[in-house]
Amino acid sequence: MSLTRIEKIFTESISVKQKTLQGIADKILSAGELMVQSLLSEGKIMACGNGGSAADAQHFTSELINRFESERPALPAIALTTDTSAITSIANDYQYNDIFSRQIHALGRETDILLAISTSGQSPSIVQAIAAAHEREVLVIALTGKDGGAVAKILTDEDIELRVPAEQTARIQETHITIIHALCDQIDHQLFGA
Repeated sequence: MSLTRIEKIFTESISVKQKTLQGIADKILSAGELMVQSLLSEGKIMACGNGGSAADAQHFTSELINRFESERPALPAIALTTDTSAITSIANDYQYNDIFSRQIHALGRETDILLAISTSGQSPSIVQAIAAAHEREVLVIALTGKDGGAVAKILTDEDIELRVPAEQTARIQETHITIIHALCDQIDHQLFGA
């Protein structure tokens, strides 16, 4: 790999983050406010995604359960990607696309939020998770990229889509983690003045 290729990756990442900031900063603020209201109403935040997006879901929930940058009480969050017994039994007995929706049907409550992550917006398991959230009257915050895909088409007016204006999966994922950190910061600041 040449230095030029490394510089190109960094430059593209910075550019995508700047475009995202300019395009959806207000939506990120609104999403953080929804999460804060959920937590104040004794709700929890559930998160899901596949592959790298599964790692992002787990990263987000760990920041809430443990801590972000400041000491504070633990906050209720669950990554729907981590219970291998539930995931494999659902995939085996039903189908893979049900791995998150089945958990949401069991765990989702009206005061909860679902953070649904799909770089393409096309993941069938994420689409079904959002449908299940709607059935349980759970609000959805969707992290997407590209054109938002099938996810963007099924969101309600009450839901929030945080779409990264990029086509390349790596650039979308890098920006998703920045959005996640912005949400964590907002939650801590609004709840604890951190």
